Amino acid sequence: MNLQYQLKAGSYYLYDMRDTPSAVTGERRFKLKTDLLAIAFDNYTGEVHQHGTPSRIQSWATTTRRRLRAKGLWQEAEDIIVISGPFPVEEINKCLWIKGYCRRLLQRLSKLPHGKLQARPTSHTGYGSYNSQKGWQRQAA
Repeated sequence: MNLQYQLKAGSYYLYDMRDTPSAVTGERRFKLKTDLLAIAFDNYTGEVHQHGTPSRIQSWATTTRRRLRAKGLWQEAEDIIVISGPFPVEEINKCLWIKGYCRRLLQRLSKLPHGKLQARPTSHTGYGSYNSQKGWQRQAA
């Protein structure tokens, strides 16, 4: 639970929570800043191998698969899964904190909301609602 992603100003920031916050700003130094996130994990165990920018993770996965196949470990190479996109930050952190969670995330991937859209609560007067594909819509009276 030392590594944690946070969503700030539309970007994912990775923090090591063991780092002490700055005495001046009160914030920790971030380890990574990216607009999209990729996670490479083992499909059989659900264990996270790598996480970070999509280009770096795809490169790592390609190289690792090639090396595994060269050793004759075909199934291990096929078990490396890479998912990327704007995931909800809670789901990303669960992947880091809970062993095997990525496998569950993969099964629910099509049903996950866009990670950067924060649905605004509708007013209590019932003026409208927010749809992620259509935007704000006024309710009929």
